[in-house]
Amino acid sequence: MPIKSFRGLMSDGSIDTISLHTNTGSTGYKITKFQLMPNDPTDENIESVLKVYTIPQTTATDDIDFSDNTLLAAGFHKNASIGNYSADTIVVFDNMTFNQDIYITMKADDTADKMNYYIELETMPLALNENTVATLKDIRNINPTWSNII
Repeated sequence: MPIKSFRGLMSDGSIDTISLHTNTGSTGYKITKFQLMPNDPTDENIESVLKVYTIPQTTATDDIDFSDNTLLAAGFHKNASIGNYSADTIVVFDNMTFNQDIYITMKADDTADKMNYYIELETMPLALNENTVATLKDIRNINPTWSNII
C-alpha cells in the first residue's frame, strides 16, 4: 500500500492538524512510523511529549493515558545532561485504522524547546462497512453522548 509522510516543527503547547478527510471517507490510514528529533540536538535539557489524536485537542499536555481511545500515538524525548548518557526517545503507536484528520500536540518542559516530528501513514482503500465503522468510531469519540446510541 502507498505510504504518505508528514513532518513538522512544533513548539511548546502547539497543535498541528494533518488533513486526511475525504468526501466519501473511503481511504483509511494506519501509522507505520512516528519519529521525534529536537530542533537543537545539542541542547542538553530537552524533555518533550508529542501525541497524536483522532479528535481535535484544545490544549497540549504532557501526561500520557493509553486508556484514551482517541490517542493514536505518543512519543517522549529527553536529552540527558549528565555525563556521557545518550538521548532517550520512546515512541508507541496503535495499529488502528482511521479515515479522518489527525491532531498532533507537543508539550515541553521549557517553552523555548522545539521538536521535529516525522510520521508515515499507510493508506488503504476501505470497503463500505470498514468506512462506516471508522466514521462511527470518530463520531462516538467526538461526541461521547452518542456512545449510548451506537
